[in-house]
Amino acid sequence: MQQEVAWEGELPCTKWDCECAFKRQRGCCCAGPELQEMEDQIFGRVMDLSMSVSQLGDHILEVTGGMRIAFTAYLSPRTNCFGPFTRNRPIPYDVISLNHGSGFNSALGTFTAPRSGMYSFSYSVYSKMSMAGDRMYYKVQLMQNREVVASTWEDNREDSEDSSSQTVLLSWQQGGQVYVELMSGRQLCGNIQGLNTFSGSLVYPLMA
Repeated sequence: MQQEVAWEGELPCTKWDCECAFKRQRGCCCAGPELQEMEDQIFGRVMDLSMSVSQLGDHILEVTGGMRIAFTAYLSPRTNCFGPFTRNRPIPYDVISLNHGSGFNSALGTFTAPRSGMYSFSYSVYSKMSMAGDRMYYKVQLMQNREVVASTWEDNREDSEDSSSQTVLLSWQQGGQVYVELMSGRQLCGNIQGLNTFSGSLVYPLMA
């Protein structure tokens, strides 16, 4: 033991040995080579993960074709009420602020999916009566290929103005259509620009 303590030369570093007799240079005895090997392994794994993420990004771009699909439209201001009508009628969102992918048709008020995928759709409804005690009477519904997906409505004489909104996720096939309609006999009044809106976007594509 006295010989080890009196040793003045370079200490050999081999395996992990925290009980090394050469306690005055314990750092050398405790896992120097093992720590270096572990560092090399971690670096290799990080590089592999980085390459996998890059390949995933390339795959997503390949699947989507770099296509961006999103739209936002709203009903322009008007002095008269929209409605009532004798039949359900699509709301003519005639002001388009965004239309990536050219899926929204303002003339028809409809969105046609440029490709299959999971889509998010939202709409907001606003109405204001001109006089207290007037009947606020509307029902607006989101239509998916002529089937009701979501709706909002109001029927009272207590509110002078009201608003509502809906957001849904829909699995959509290429060529499918969605639109928002006002039901027959109802009306939207006192429209203010930007408060009656319809928007949607592609969340992720679906493989055929």
